[in-house]
Amino acid sequence: MAHTITRANLRQLVDRLLPSNKAVIGLVEVNGRYFYQKVASRQEMLLDPAIKPSNSVKEFVFPRSETICSYRHEGKNLIVTDAEPITQEQIIFGVRPCDAACLPILDEIFAWDFQDRFYQKRRELTTIVSLACAEADKHCFCTSVGLAPDAAAGADAMLLQIDDDSFEVRIFTEKGADVFRGQTEESGKTGNAAEPPTVKFDAERVAKHLREHFDNPLFEQTSLRCVGCGSCTYVCPTCHCFDIVDEGGANKGNRVKNWDACQFGLFTLHASGHNPRSMQSARQRNRIQHKFNLYPEKFGKILCTGCGNCTRICPASLGIYPVLAAIDQESPE
Repeated sequence: MAHTITRANLRQLVDRLLPSNKAVIGLVEVNGRYFYQKVASRQEMLLDPAIKPSNSVKEFVFPRSETICSYRHEGKNLIVTDAEPITQEQIIFGVRPCDAACLPILDEIFAWDFQDRFYQKRRELTTIVSLACAEADKHCFCTSVGLAPDAAAGADAMLLQIDDDSFEVRIFTEKGADVFRGQTEESGKTGNAAEPPTVKFDAERVAKHLREHFDNPLFEQTSLRCVGCGSCTYVCPTCHCFDIVDEGGANKGNRVKNWDACQFGLFTLHASGHNPRSMQSARQRNRIQHKFNLYPEKFGKILCTGCGNCTRICPASLGIYPVLAAIDQESPE
């Protein structure tokens, strides 16, 4: 038997959570686009499985900007005070499966050669309730990287729409069980997800081609369309480049971890003035090499969830998929 919840009861569940000390996050419409953000009422939260969000849930475990310590001078002494990780729990509703899937990927990075206690604490305090996709558009390629419209990766629970008034609830972890305990009913009905998009390229063949054709002129051709804005990396669920800078003055300030992007021209600029990736083609090659060759070699996972956000948001309609498709076409069967 499946476990189900009505849309009305789900709204009531959100109402009960809002006054608690837990942050409730969901999809909200802002000027015709949709963003994950903290909600103040259930009316704000959208539970439409056809929505394609314009940001990623990664920013709730890996914020765009985060203070890691502060400093101040007192006479001849420099006083450094470590920032403390957050202590507030957060529950995120309506997460797309391709977004939730970024979390086990990012977990590897932030617990590899250094234990990032800020990321790890946020991750520990976060519960993900995903919402299976109702449709795939031309930019979606989750099946090409081993995922699906109802993939469970990274989710604590999942909602699958049965009809306009009800959802099937699938529980994957104890955190997910805690959210829905006593809120569901047994039913013979089950929810549905979108028809999986067709596999658009062979990821293993792409990785092999990347290893064997480092100087592929394809990157020079495709990067001519790139304006180096970095939008693709900011909306990507798995991109995780950051910089650490001191913000403030000589007497006091904060050391802050800020998002950065490998597509920015200054990203690899050395203090000497040398830039090993001075051309956009080299920066694009590095990004795709990292996602489909280097990261899988180290961690056994593709650094991409096939969400298609990079192509949707790109002002030149480039993103990562057109380049992957071109590489796949070049590769022998």
